[in-house]
Amino acid sequence: MLIWLIFALMTGAAVLAVLWPLSRAEAAVAVETGDTAFFRQQMADLERDREAGLVSEREAEALRAEIGRRLLRAARAEGRSGPEGEPALRRRRAASAIALSTIPLLALAIYGAMGSPHLPQAPRAARMDGGQLDVGAAVAKIEAHLAQHPGDGRGWEVLAPVYLRAGRFGDAVRAYQSALDILGESPARLTDLGEAVTAEAGGIVDARARAAFERALVLDPANAKARYYLAVATGQDGDNAKAIDMLRKLLADAPADASWRGAVEQRLAALSMSEGASAITSLPEGEQALAIRGMVEGLAARLDADGSDAAGWARLVRSYVVLGEHEKAREALAKARRQLAADPASLDMLAALARQLSLETDATGAAQ
Repeated sequence: MLIWLIFALMTGAAVLAVLWPLSRAEAAVAVETGDTAFFRQQMADLERDREAGLVSEREAEALRAEIGRRLLRAARAEGRSGPEGEPALRRRRAASAIALSTIPLLALAIYGAMGSPHLPQAPRAARMDGGQLDVGAAVAKIEAHLAQHPGDGRGWEVLAPVYLRAGRFGDAVRAYQSALDILGESPARLTDLGEAVTAEAGGIVDARARAAFERALVLDPANAKARYYLAVATGQDGDNAKAIDMLRKLLADAPADASWRGAVEQRLAALSMSEGASAITSLPEGEQALAIRGMVEGLAARLDADGSDAAGWARLVRSYVVLGEHEKAREALAKARRQLAADPASLDMLAALARQLSLETDATGAAQ
């Protein structure tokens, strides 16, 4: 009950603050209006021009008469807008009293019919679903707009990345291509199209994607996305050595804080492992074991220097298992967990790997 009393007092105070000035009589203050001041200034300017010889006496007399008539009308209008009389004041006070009493009651009646403070708030999941529905509705509106105006290149450019994030790769390719056809070539549009084509092909940089990336490099030789995907394409063609060289040059040119450095480094590490494995298979059987061990030790040294590569840790653990060194595999798993303690997704991956390789000793990683 106390809360309703507080609400009533707060509402009454707010209404009173608004209506109080209306119930007071206005002081009779003689304030010159803008029109009156304007014509008085015109009269003064006319006298100054006459004295300076800019206006003849006859012209000044005519202008003085005209300005005087307008000044008189303005002064009469000002006199009619003086303080209001007692009847008008009584009417305003009555209106204030009615408003002060009825507005809170009206607000309370509406809230009683339509709202309740005891209702629970909407579940979080329902609110999240509502946000997703809003995104879907926005996409539907853009699609409807583009159906009516297919020549709106900006619309296609806005819609394409939404399709890509939603996994609608075919739609993303068509949207990027439409934007490119309508708005013209640019490095960003070409690389976005190539990326969508690659995603639609399951990660394979096919001829269409490669052509888009190569054209982007013609327009912008330093374009990082085009250089990365062309290196991937080179590796997919079987030329790992050249792909590795391309990625190393890309990293050398990249800013230290580039957000995509991690992805390039992981791709480079994977290619380096693959290249090393290919070289090892060409060695005599007696030398292969030594080469494999040297490659694994090199990977371990790299991870000791920078332990943020979850995929690298997984390869190291697998390599030790393949070599039959299960204790070293457990030690590498423990190191990986310590290095990646702040990354839940990587920890989940390591836990699954440990179960798969029969290395898990307890749920918390007692192998440490």
